Amino acid sequence: MNQKAQELNLVHTHFITPHGLDNENHYTTAYELALLTDYALKNEKFKNIVATKTATISVNGYPRTISNTNELLGNFDGVYGVKTGFTFNAGRCLVSSCKRNEMDIIVVVLGADTKNQRTRDSMNVINYIYDTFEYVGISDYIAESFAEYKEYYENHAILYKTTTKPNIALSSLENYTFPLKSNSVTTLETKFHTLNTLTSEICANNKIGSMSVFCEGKMLCSMDIVLTNQLEKNSWQYYFGKILREFRNSFVY
Repeated sequence: MNQKAQELNLVHTHFITPHGLDNENHYTTAYELALLTDYALKNEKFKNIVATKTATISVNGYPRTISNTNELLGNFDGVYGVKTGFTFNAGRCLVSSCKRNEMDIIVVVLGADTKNQRTRDSMNVINYIYDTFEYVGISDYIAESFAEYKEYYENHAILYKTTTKPNIALSSLENYTFPLKSNSVTTLETKFHTLNTLTSEICANNKIGSMSVFCEGKMLCSMDIVLTNQLEKNSWQYYFGKILREFRNSFVY
């Protein structure tokens, strides 16, 4: 379990017991429970189990119906899992997965005093997310921002031992869509990091920088910037002509 936690980069999660009862060295966080849940839901068998409201099993040859303890399952729009929990130190806990309008979310509520409290808090958080966030496509914004930077860079990059005008492009331009707050497109910000000086030693299609998009200070995505053409090394004729021009200009008063 700890090895898997490391693989998932859960740096604030550590297991001591397989049953989850209280132990000071057995701990996690709400955020890392959400990351773990996201990983687990990729397993179809797990996803089907946590979405099952009731099941009939056989015990000693007799049928017995067991019910899921997740109070939101089947009772709250879009909820399809995941897990309730309780210990005296952890309090009432609930990890919920929900899907509405093609948006999947995971909500984690920990430390509630009562079952009713964890239910209310979970429902409030879920409703807040769907009332506040929406999927926003930012591919057009990326293309427009890069076009402006491209024009500036290709005309202002410092060229060393070459006079070939550079051409740059994004390594890829996918259909970038993110869950953002309504009207948050106005808060998008781009940052560019590129080589100041270009030489003929840089081969075509090599990475020369990156473009990153941020929303309210949080990075949404990052793309490589590549040089699409080969910069030709200046010939001896170029330098000979340059010497002649400088020599001629030195006699101009």
